[in-house]
Amino acid sequence: MNQTTEDLTVSVSPHLHSGRTSRSIMLDVIIALLPAIAASGIIFGPRALILIGVTVFSCVASEYVFRRAIKRPQSIYDLTAVVTGILLALNLPVSLPFWMAALGGAIAIIIVKQFFGGVGQNFVNPAITARIVLLMSFASQMNVWKEPFHYLSDTTDIVSSATYFSNAAAGKLPSITDMLLGIRTGSLGETCAIALIIGGIYLIIRKVISPWIPLCFIGTVAVLSMVLGGDPLYQVLSGGLLLGAIFMATDYTTSPINTRGKIIFAVGCGLITVLIRFYASLPEGVSYAILLMNILVPHIETLTIPKVFGEKRGDINETVK
Repeated sequence: MNQTTEDLTVSVSPHLHSGRTSRSIMLDVIIALLPAIAASGIIFGPRALILIGVTVFSCVASEYVFRRAIKRPQSIYDLTAVVTGILLALNLPVSLPFWMAALGGAIAIIIVKQFFGGVGQNFVNPAITARIVLLMSFASQMNVWKEPFHYLSDTTDIVSSATYFSNAAAGKLPSITDMLLGIRTGSLGETCAIALIIGGIYLIIRKVISPWIPLCFIGTVAVLSMVLGGDPLYQVLSGGLLLGAIFMATDYTTSPINTRGKIIFAVGCGLITVLIRFYASLPEGVSYAILLMNILVPHIETLTIPKVFGEKRGDINETVK
């Protein structure tokens, strides 16, 4: 069959489309987060759900207002701001004042995301960065932890408790069952391990995330904790490790694309987390570990570029330079 140039469609890549959109992917993430959201409401009460609503509203409103102010097309319909709001709330204590949570949402969207160009342009995870800013700015409020089911008590305004790591230092550890069910103190979304694992399995089945980052991140923490004399199971189930490894370290924009890069990234996250937990003055290191590795992602991807068929590694490196 004879063809002329007029018969061919000339366009930029990609030429094949999977059919998935940012909105459909974010919708899957929201569905995967529903068990953790439900668990936070059951464990910490209605205020937990209101706090999630506040951060989601703050993120969506911040994106809408900012995009309108700079006269850019609206991007709130892709649901990325909703996901950022949910993840931020799940990293906060239930007692945090609502205005601080709203401020965190504005920081995540305007400073971390929109200032760098919007979706796909930010080099660090917005929710994690906002949490760290809140932690440094409002340390006392960010370290008040309510007991599970405190809302059923008559003294909800005065009850607070130490985190798992503080209790571990004092020799007071919850049971493994309590850790799995979330009957312990902590941020909204980090306590119920079962809810997070269910969400992670859903994302893997739906092929939204690759299992490499969660498995390597969690596995590195478990192995290094055992080497350093800690209990690997408690270290995996405690803190925000599962939440960070499944939902935040796997962020498309701030994690490597190829498999070797994902493994290096995840192992680095695990290593920094363990070093902070065992040797730093901070009780938890997941957020800082992911943030630091986010910054290194461009270098990791440069070092792990797959060899193009028919080319030598040196040729690729020269092309990158």
